[in-house]
Amino acid sequence: MASDSPNSRQLDPAVKARLLLEARTPWRGLRRALWLALSASAAIGLATMAMRSAGGGEVASADLLIQVVALLVCGSLLWLDRNRLPNG
Repeated sequence: MASDSPNSRQLDPAVKARLLLEARTPWRGLRRALWLALSASAAIGLATMAMRSAGGGEVASADLLIQVVALLVCGSLLWLDRNRLPNG
């Protein structure tokens, strides 16, 4: 019975590393999916405005600024939330 105690069982090193990474960065997958969706939405909006402008339509500069800032912010958040290799 002593061999079935929780202290005697060892966790697979790969599983342990994955669990430790998840504990350090919870919800990373969900956050990255959200940043990707918001970045794509801003890029599509910016492309739509560029096509409208190229076709001779008017685009408000405030709307264009909002799309550019949204793309920069969401893209930056996606870049900052990337997987980084530990130093050392």
